[in-house]
Amino acid sequence: MPDRPAKPYMRGILSEPLDLDGDGPRVKKPPAVIAANPGLEVAVRGTHVKGVVVACDKAFVTIRDDHGRDHKARLRDGAFDVGGRRATLVRPKPAAGPAAAAPVRTASGSVAVPGAPARIARASRILVEGVHDAELVEKVWGDDLRIEGVVVELLEGADNLVEVVRGFGPRPGRRLGILLDHLVDDSKETRIAAGVDHPDVLVTGHPFVDIWAAVKPKVVGIPAWPDVPKGESWKEGVCRRLGVDDPRRFWKQILGSVSSYADLEPALVGAVEQLIDFVTEPTSA
Repeated sequence: MPDRPAKPYMRGILSEPLDLDGDGPRVKKPPAVIAANPGLEVAVRGTHVKGVVVACDKAFVTIRDDHGRDHKARLRDGAFDVGGRRATLVRPKPAAGPAAAAPVRTASGSVAVPGAPARIARASRILVEGVHDAELVEKVWGDDLRIEGVVVELLEGADNLVEVVRGFGPRPGRRLGILLDHLVDDSKETRIAAGVDHPDVLVTGHPFVDIWAAVKPKVVGIPAWPDVPKGESWKEGVCRRLGVDDPRRFWKQILGSVSSYADLEPALVGAVEQLIDFVTEPTSA
């Protein structure tokens, strides 16, 4: 049989796969143009990076993978895969007009990032005095803390604060934030806090004798938190004056009444947010 005539070489070596027996060059589909909204599942072509979008600016998109690690990728044409299709990501346009949907907010008031996995825990920590403090911080700021990779641990009282700080070994990249009750002039807590002087440690707190009182009384359904004389156990005194038999059950009622930061006194809100900012602030070292 005579040799089959060869077809001319139509494509370059760096082009798409060749079809030497076809009818000519294939027409490439242009990449889809997709807004990089938070929560969008995306993969970076030519790399192992894939996950969900958590942020986007003029030049880069930040993608959080399944392990909680953040990766930045430059916004280049056709550099991404979305839903199995090649895509160009663009910075989302801000919502406009009265009909635009308001962003979903967490209990702390932050903008929620749907689908974003928790970040790997930082070396930095926030310490609180007791279980009730930890539960209230988790109720309001838990979503933010998981996104930021911040772990809250129990201090179990402030008496050994200086030793706890020394044992933690704070340094740049390993910061310590400490939330104390009753941080007012001449209180025991204020005197203890004054003994901590380190650039990578921040001690802050609220003026209330106990974290219970940082919840606005109207949220709990009482006109005010009762006055308890100095020297009397504050929680026992409050329960006695309110006719509460089971303090543990009452705490569950208090915690259940809190739905957002707006249910808390501003002094506590400001203290916690100051600590979160401190332990998540990038350091030069």
